[in-house]
Amino acid sequence: MFGPTLSSTSPSPLAGPGAASASSSSSFFWFRLVFNEDPTEAPWPWLRTEATGRAASISPAAAEIHGRMTMAEAEAGRAAIRRALRSLKRRHLAEEGAHSPAIEALTRPFAAHALEWKEKAEKHEVELQHCYKAQSRLSEQLVTEIEEGKASKALLKEKEAMVTSLQAELEKSSEENVQLKQSLDEKTKALDLLIQEHQTVKAEHEQALTKLKAAEDENQSLIDRWMLEKMKDAEKLNEANAMYEEMVLKLKTAGVGGIQLNAQQEADGIIRRSEAGYMETSIPSTCTVTIRAHDGGCGSLMFEHNSDKLISGGQDQTLKIWSASTGALTSTLHGCLGSVNDLAVTNDNKFVVAACSSNKLFVWEVNGGRPRHTLTGHTKNVSSVDASWVKSFVVASSSNDRTIKTWDLQTGFCKSTIMSASNPNSLAFIDGDIICSGHRDGNLRLWDVRSGKCTTQIAAHLDVTSVCVSRSKNFILTSGRDNVHNLFDVRTLEICGTFRAMGNKVVGSWSKPCISPDENCIAAGSSDGSVYIWSRLKNGTPTILEGHSSPVLASAWCGLGPLATSDRNHIYLWS
Repeated sequence: MFGPTLSSTSPSPLAGPGAASASSSSSFFWFRLVFNEDPTEAPWPWLRTEATGRAASISPAAAEIHGRMTMAEAEAGRAAIRRALRSLKRRHLAEEGAHSPAIEALTRPFAAHALEWKEKAEKHEVELQHCYKAQSRLSEQLVTEIEEGKASKALLKEKEAMVTSLQAELEKSSEENVQLKQSLDEKTKALDLLIQEHQTVKAEHEQALTKLKAAEDENQSLIDRWMLEKMKDAEKLNEANAMYEEMVLKLKTAGVGGIQLNAQQEADGIIRRSEAGYMETSIPSTCTVTIRAHDGGCGSLMFEHNSDKLISGGQDQTLKIWSASTGALTSTLHGCLGSVNDLAVTNDNKFVVAACSSNKLFVWEVNGGRPRHTLTGHTKNVSSVDASWVKSFVVASSSNDRTIKTWDLQTGFCKSTIMSASNPNSLAFIDGDIICSGHRDGNLRLWDVRSGKCTTQIAAHLDVTSVCVSRSKNFILTSGRDNVHNLFDVRTLEICGTFRAMGNKVVGSWSKPCISPDENCIAAGSSDGSVYIWSRLKNGTPTILEGHSSPVLASAWCGLGPLATSDRNHIYLWS
């Protein structure tokens, strides 16, 4: 639209090609003015560029002319060029002033639109930033999802491999299942045959048990009858002994020798003591054997029935079997948990039972020393144990848990439990079903094992420490913390003898005195290391045996003669 105006402008003062160059420069001037470029500086670089281009286009001819020019001519040319440039500059300034309103009118819409375009550009730039951020988040999510996809793909491959492995195992298990099913069918058939055979054997076993039960009942009946006859014979023996002693006294009084002979013959006519398994007892006076037995104390002694084998139990948790004649150790029984408080031997000498501080009783076979049972059931220290004289496999025990229990040595199980109002310190069988026990409250109690009830209660001491039943079961010897030893008649339950001495003091709660096999002497240890022996018939001053260096804890009298006593570490045999 500005073409005619520009073309009507008067040419430059330069002749020839210079005018065309000025016209072209003017066109460029207006173009740059429209686009807000500086009009004062714009023409000159362009003119120089255009002149340079023209010079380059005529450079061969100009070079020839220049070679012929002189220095003056060159200076004149340069002056002319400078004048032309000044003229051109003045022309441009004039044109700029003439066309400035039009230029402002043309540039005003562009300026108004420039602000709007700038706001839009800023808005679009903010939106672009949001887009970049959203794209960044999407890129991160895409990367995460790609990684998860890779992990899922790997997991899928792993699961496929696992499925393949499980399918192989399933096929193998199915084959094994088929084989096991076949084997099960075979085993089931074999089991059916075994069940039939078992039923047959069971029926035969039941028949054998019935026969065995009948034989045991018959055997027990015979044993009871035999024991009854034995007790009757023992009573006859006691009567004969009493008659003999009475006649001896008469002999001493009357001085007649014939009376002694008649008494001897009468006693021989009933039963002699040697036939009952023991010899007449004389009061011992000399220590024949000293044995180093147990470390820490030997609290229990027991002779086998009708034997010179002595069994001892001590704080070292062992039982030892000795020869009373030589003092030699024949065997040692191990397995106790805790110190041994009391011992018992069954009437057939097959088993020995130890009552221990570990709340248990331990059973061994005497021949061989093999452990047989561990009897558990008491909750506190087991203080005493005794074996039945009638039933070979029955023993009774007492404990600080205030119970008395009976045990079956064939099975090792508890048969019955009796509850007591006071701690039983000691017990002993009187016959197959009656147990005598001495208690901390000072009472002597008799219990019926079948009913579990106390049939008799007798005040005996301040605190009963020991109960011992004589060989014939006619006497009960009790000891107490009052340092008194009482002898009770089983038939009347009355005290038939009381034995005490000035220096005799009972040792502890489980001091164990004893009665001689012929029931004429009573031996008891003392805390001063002495052994006191009283005669039941004379009931006078006791015989005192000295030799122990520590308190005497237990004593036992062998049916064949010697008396055994024990202290902290040693056993003494007296004869």
